[in-house]
Amino acid sequence: MINTTYNKLVRDNIPNIITSTGAIPNIRILNDKEYSICLRDKLVEEVKEFLAEETDNIEELVDIYEVIIAILSNNNISLKTFEEIRNKKVREKGLFKNKVFLLSVQNDC
Repeated sequence: MINTTYNKLVRDNIPNIITSTGAIPNIRILNDKEYSICLRDKLVEEVKEFLAEETDNIEELVDIYEVIIAILSNNNISLKTFEEIRNKKVREKGLFKNKVFLLSVQNDC
């Protein structure tokens, strides 16, 4: 019998998927504080996986987005509120559409 340790937050259906293969998942339900910490860890994990790809993998972007949605929900922030804040920031500072790369700023003050 092989036991592989993961110690990480997984999507809700993963234990069922593991069980369907004949393996036995060992899980526990996190408390609120642990969940908040693990969501941050999961976001870092998913971003690292995205950056490790040679091309922009849409599957990894979906995972990042799903973690962001979970973080918002855990903090009682609606997607509507998130979008309102995003739109305000877009109006004030713009998008990343024009590929602007800031080299330096000269300031005479």
